[in-house]
Amino acid sequence: MLKQVFGKVWNKGAYGYGGSRMRPCFYVPTSAFHNAQIHRAPRSFFGVEDFVDDNNSRPYTYQKEKKSKNPQKHVSFKQRTIAYLEPFTLDVFISKRFVSASVTHRVTCKQVAVAGTNSKDIKAALKSRCDIPACIAIGQILADRAREADVYTASYTPRDRDKFEGKIRAVVQSLIDSGIDVKIYLD
Repeated sequence: MLKQVFGKVWNKGAYGYGGSRMRPCFYVPTSAFHNAQIHRAPRSFFGVEDFVDDNNSRPYTYQKEKKSKNPQKHVSFKQRTIAYLEPFTLDVFISKRFVSASVTHRVTCKQVAVAGTNSKDIKAALKSRCDIPACIAIGQILADRAREADVYTASYTPRDRDKFEGKIRAVVQSLIDSGIDVKIYLD
């Protein structure tokens, strides 16, 4: 019964007697709705409501999110588990003035062992900080520090601009000769 009373009030509105004429006391707006939005929305201050992105959430002035070309792309089992199966990576950086190398844990992103020709203890023992003997020394020192941290395997993938030859190969080869098992992934 209560539903029927409120249904009539909702559809017609209730009127109270106010002297000589009837006045509405319960008013229900009857404007058109589309997807829970009123068609006649007020204009924004900047007037950019005509320039909104696809999902109508933000004005065009904001940077849009990058959408994947293939959102249904399958991530393989190897891609999901390689960080746990081979947790340590080798990073070698060689510039014109110095050589540095580090072993990093993939999951925690912490450097386990670091060696470089810019450090004070190594700088004094080397004649040059960027030649092949310096690279071999960095590989041997890095291998000693990695063994102290109980790391015996690492994986190495050269950067896009690096070729696996010369000084980089000398660092990796001295690591292998010093007892660290390095898996090299070349494309």
